Amino acid sequence: MADRVTVIGWDGSPLTAAARSALGAATLVAGAAHHLALPEVPPAAERIRLGSVALAARRIAGHRGTAVVLADGDPGFFGVVRTLRAPEFGLEVEVVPAVSSVATAFARAGMPWDDAEVVVAHRRTLRRAVNVCRAHTKVAVLTSPGAGPAELGLLMEGVHRTFVICEELGTDREQVTVVTSDKAADHTWRDPNVVIVIGGPAGPAVAGGGGGWIAGREPGTGPRGWTLPAETYGGHLGEGEAGLLRAAQLARLGPRVGDLVWDIGCGSGAFATEAARAGAAVIAVDQDPDACARTESAARGFGVQMQIVRGTAPHILENLPEPDVVRVGGGGAAVVLAVADRRPQRIVTHAVTRDAAELVGRHLTEHGYQVECAFVQSVELDTRAWTETERSVAFLLSGLLPDRTQ
Repeated sequence: MADRVTVIGWDGSPLTAAARSALGAATLVAGAAHHLALPEVPPAAERIRLGSVALAARRIAGHRGTAVVLADGDPGFFGVVRTLRAPEFGLEVEVVPAVSSVATAFARAGMPWDDAEVVVAHRRTLRRAVNVCRAHTKVAVLTSPGAGPAELGLLMEGVHRTFVICEELGTDREQVTVVTSDKAADHTWRDPNVVIVIGGPAGPAVAGGGGGWIAGREPGTGPRGWTLPAETYGGHLGEGEAGLLRAAQLARLGPRVGDLVWDIGCGSGAFATEAARAGAAVIAVDQDPDACARTESAARGFGVQMQIVRGTAPHILENLPEPDVVRVGGGGAAVVLAVADRRPQRIVTHAVTRDAAELVGRHLTEHGYQVECAFVQSVELDTRAWTETERSVAFLLSGLLPDRTQ
């Protein structure tokens, strides 16, 4: 095992005395090509071009001597420190940090970033990073080859955002470009880069205007409750939108940050808004222009991001991006079948009769879903006289795709 491992962050500024001292004593240096070209790297030191951090960690673990790993920005922030400290390598490291590339990008843009979401986009996580950009008004994306500004822009189709693209920060080739998301695919961008994605209606203002108390998305804004009363949505709740049924649907789907939720037959916008309040990206679909207007109004009232698509399912669904979870609020078995063909992890819907519930359940089972069904009855009471004011009943169906875990 290496006698000493030092991880040095580099943000383009001159190396600190501690960093120069560690480099001067190094017998092995790992880093990207531009790191290994630094004049402070000892000529006699073994050099490792940093591609796979895990492979480099194995080499370092087997090295007898003093090792240095160079990385851009703060290596403890979505950086190499996590991999080097993994139990399988047994490495204890000292860290000489630098300004993170995210902090530098926001500084170049002249913007605060304590209210920003920060995500890493690789080929395997690109879709989830895009979903965060759909759901939030300010996101920093640490990109990678094949998951850069062009790919982000292509997957953001239908949602207007502004991209602040910061290329090769800290080098003499640094460049900051501002484009709209639909234009990002028209250019070739240099790696590494950070993309600041901004836009959409602002969320509720923080009381006093003094800023938030937690980094990223502020939790707890708006009224408490996973599902809210009908009056919150102007009293325009339709079939299948009763509060307890809606709560059960949310519980079965479990929308979360990084998910894309389809709400088909969005009605009042209640379910779509509540899924967006959980941090998920939402596409709300309805053929009724009044329903689309109500949904837009609800989203605006809560300051959540949402894409609203007017059209008739199942045909309108063909060009929508892949969902993670889906609520089918209207359209019956034909729409459920079309949704199942897209293979979301979870689907929920409801039926008014047992025959209709059995039909939908069979379709889901034939598509490989594990199906659950519950008969849900809710009765609203006037507590002044304890008399019944409203009653609703429905069969709640949910389907889980076992072979899709994300």
